[in-house]
Amino acid sequence: MNNVYTHGHHESVLRSHSWRTAENSAGYLLPHLRPGMSLLDIGAGPGTITADLARLVEPGRTTALEATSKALDITRATFAELDIEIEFVVGDVHKLDIPDDTYDVVHAHQVLQHVADPVQALREMHRVCKPGGIVAARDSDYRAFAWYPTLPELDEWMALYQRMARANGGEPDAGRQLLSWALEAGFEKVDSSASNWTFADSDGRAFWGGMWADRILQSAMADQARLAGVPEATLEKISAAWRTWATRPDGWISILHGEILCTA
Repeated sequence: MNNVYTHGHHESVLRSHSWRTAENSAGYLLPHLRPGMSLLDIGAGPGTITADLARLVEPGRTTALEATSKALDITRATFAELDIEIEFVVGDVHKLDIPDDTYDVVHAHQVLQHVADPVQALREMHRVCKPGGIVAARDSDYRAFAWYPTLPELDEWMALYQRMARANGGEPDAGRQLLSWALEAGFEKVDSSASNWTFADSDGRAFWGGMWADRILQSAMADQARLAGVPEATLEKISAAWRTWATRPDGWISILHGEILCTA
């Protein structure tokens, strides 16, 4: 049931994913963590969030799970530089090879938007979570992103991303649907919230705009767009617009995320 991962693992993608920390990407979960908990991080990616969470639950057991060995190698590379004990597992979130009631916390950041069946994924996350434990998920809601100035090429970027993500079987507006998915998956107690990343200073604009200027030309999404017949000139135009946005003193963007904390 694995989908094509829209973003891929190009340096421009990992540049963004490695910026993420528990503080800027899992703040809704942090008050619920304590030393000695066991934690499963699904879709660990470069592992920067995973590492922060692992430190908070030490000496508890932390497991990082990725869909492929190649993706998990990226996680391993991060932890090779850290003095943190962690387990590494390859698995499919739709059918986890993990016994029932194994973890106190099951966490997924920016995962459910990419999977074939997010409700089934949440059922599996529920199954492997101990009774009374926490299942936590946070996902972007692309249609709710807001930016200024309103460059038409950035509207093209959004339309193209929506098209590519849906062609790969994903749901780019997952953030607004997390609560609904959790209820359908059988959770009876769900706390739903939202938070955002905002880039509105020169460093933030350079980071976000420069990252997408590269990503729209070099990442797996760019390759998928070319295969779908998107002209190279369109990709180059979008890239140039991101660089223009990044240099604007009034450039501003807000990236909305939905969040759920579910009691197993």
